[in-house]
Amino acid sequence: MESLIKSFKSLLSLTPLTFKRYLYSEIAWDERMLGIVGPRGVGKTTMLLQYIKENLDVNETLYIQADDIYFADHTLFGLVEEFSKNRGKYLFIDEIHKYSGWSQALKSIYDCFPQMKVVFTGSSILEILKGSADLSRRALIFKLQGLSFREYLFFFHNISVETYSLQEILEHKTDNFPVPHPLPLFKDYLKRGYYPFGINDTMFLHRLNQIIIQTLETDIPIYANMNVATGKKLGRLLKIISQSVPFKPNFTKIAAMLEASRNKIDDYCYYMELAGLIMQLRNMGDGIGQLGKVDKVYLDNTNLIFALAEQQQETGNIRETIFFNQMRVKNKVFCSPKADFNINDITFEVGGKSKNQEQIKDLKNAFIVKDDIEYGYQNVIPLWAFGLNY
Repeated sequence: MESLIKSFKSLLSLTPLTFKRYLYSEIAWDERMLGIVGPRGVGKTTMLLQYIKENLDVNETLYIQADDIYFADHTLFGLVEEFSKNRGKYLFIDEIHKYSGWSQALKSIYDCFPQMKVVFTGSSILEILKGSADLSRRALIFKLQGLSFREYLFFFHNISVETYSLQEILEHKTDNFPVPHPLPLFKDYLKRGYYPFGINDTMFLHRLNQIIIQTLETDIPIYANMNVATGKKLGRLLKIISQSVPFKPNFTKIAAMLEASRNKIDDYCYYMELAGLIMQLRNMGDGIGQLGKVDKVYLDNTNLIFALAEQQQETGNIRETIFFNQMRVKNKVFCSPKADFNINDITFEVGGKSKNQEQIKDLKNAFIVKDDIEYGYQNVIPLWAFGLNY
């Protein structure tokens, strides 16, 4: 265990405290067992180490990576048993899904070591959700999304901006923005600002493509028991979505293109949605807790559009994607029967700076969201302002 402690203390000494993700203050850190899931590269590991560094006695704490070579001849339960005997109280396990039988191991730890608090992370969201069914009475799960435009400003450019609620954005409270010309920063964010590792621009696309491949060829196929050929169809489907404007699902047509059954396409999209590769915009459904019919399919964020669509990025698709992506964290977003989006019975139509009021002229509670404008007026709101919601 000495090697694990040495590695942990080394990582802790290198952990910065200047920037914390939006979820940091929302997590119930005092729970006996909790999990944090999210796509690879969004800052889960750093968040764990920050919490330890700021709040815990390092002599009572252990951070480990579930794929550490230590577990080639040791069990997780055995480690916790030894750690507990040495007055250990706080265990943090990174990438828990890489440990075989992880959900059963966590159940045993929870039941046998009531004094131990356990926090685990997982980048394979599908695998965590699958295993968390066994932990439903024990573990509280939090989901971390990528950087908001507001977080990007601080992390990439050291520009501090407060969080604005949807109502404050609609009331033009964001006019107090500290940068006189936000559009160049917003355009950079669209290309590389959703993932913290985008700050290292030279390797950004390479690393992002690695994440996409890992998700398509490993995470989803393992979760859904797919063979290699089926896994390749996921990649083809993702490519179709990335080049669409946006993608209005005709699952029968897509099934023929991919030589797959109609029902399988529904499943493929659902898996990719859970894995953080796409977003599906639904109507409001017929009742409480009911998922509505899928109206449009988008890539999960605009960084993925620029990585996958190459020279075929469509401006309207980018605009709708960033609005949906930024607003879903704090709000329930649905399709609108007369415009693009509906949030809390408020209608939003998204477009460029020449977008007029025609589409929403007969609606009482409706707004035009315009790209390529610096400041709003009346019911016209700049698109970049919605990136300050979390």
